[in-house]
Amino acid sequence: MTRADSDGERRYPEKGVRPLFTIGLVAGESSGDNLGAALIEAVRTRAPGTRFVGVAGPRMLAAGCERLADAEELAVMGLFEVLHHLPRLVSLRRRVRAAMLELKPDVFVGIDAPEFNLGLAAGLHDAGLRTVQYVSPQVWAWRSGRARRMARFLDLVLCLLPFERRVYDQAGLPARFVGHPLADQVPMVADRAGARRDLGIAPEDRLVALLPGSRSGEVARLGDDFAATAAWLAARRPGLRFVAALAGPRTRAAFESALARHAPGVEVPIVEGRTQAVLTAADVVLVASGTATLETLLCKRPMVVAYRLGRLTAFLLRGLGLLKAPYFAQPNLLAGRQVVPELAQDDVNPARLGAELERWLDDPEAVRQLEALFGELHASLRRGASEQAAEAVLALARGTAP
Repeated sequence: MTRADSDGERRYPEKGVRPLFTIGLVAGESSGDNLGAALIEAVRTRAPGTRFVGVAGPRMLAAGCERLADAEELAVMGLFEVLHHLPRLVSLRRRVRAAMLELKPDVFVGIDAPEFNLGLAAGLHDAGLRTVQYVSPQVWAWRSGRARRMARFLDLVLCLLPFERRVYDQAGLPARFVGHPLADQVPMVADRAGARRDLGIAPEDRLVALLPGSRSGEVARLGDDFAATAAWLAARRPGLRFVAALAGPRTRAAFESALARHAPGVEVPIVEGRTQAVLTAADVVLVASGTATLETLLCKRPMVVAYRLGRLTAFLLRGLGLLKAPYFAQPNLLAGRQVVPELAQDDVNPARLGAELERWLDDPEAVRQLEALFGELHASLRRGASEQAAEAVLALARGTAP
């Protein structure tokens, strides 16, 4: 039995009812919601009586997580962009911390969203709770000293990418490379013909996919240039087709506005919730930096990656030398060299983006070589990530080493 609060969502169990384990979760935005849902399902397979409570999105809710707040509330990026939302985020973290301390879960798992989750984990660890960070923050890219501080309040980091573990080994913080759940979910050989049939795209059509971001802030920063790039390409190649993949109604509305402003005569259908089909069907992809670049790699498609931060954030990252990684696009990081174009800040403009997309459209041999490399990288990340993560979390819940 459970009781419901005023919005009707399940919260806390009645007194005397004790699940096998209780796991607290906080996920940030769409990608974290996907990871959380897969983790819940993998844990439930091994420990069916486990209860899950936390900050969750729709997929985690469907998997059985009781929601304290919506994962979309954490979809904020950039050092100074966060400041605008800071009072709300501080209030939310205080509320979640109080709920977790009352609940006393066997393990707390922060899923991505390190700006929110690491501070929360520190307070919970001080109160005696076991803490896990699922998805490493980019300590390998900037502020590597954070790893030593994280070792004070984390029991484990679950890494999705193979090169991330080294910095934690050096800091004395237990870390485990589990692979990436997306690599397990996406088939090694994509059904391009089937994806095109589902989307109504003829086999002979040339198709450009537009993925301007999963966060409203990303679409606000990149949407105008993505829309203008579609117009730039359409003017040069009249037969070219376009399709956009968006995460939900908010980002869809923002990108529709950008298309109306910058590409009013270009047909760009928008698809929600079918990103893999869009990527699989595409000849080339224009994509915002982030998890979507990995998903594009797994679908074996050539891409151009764009990234734009607020000007003050970008100035400080560069001016203070905080950014250590040679690349920001995940395919380039995984390959250890630049295999796809990545454009940032003022380089994100229709002429630059369009020219890089045209290079892929005009060079089928380069595309074939990239597909082969992406197949190798896909295989290296295909390790049963959700199952490995579930085993590690349950080991901590049982009080044994993961």
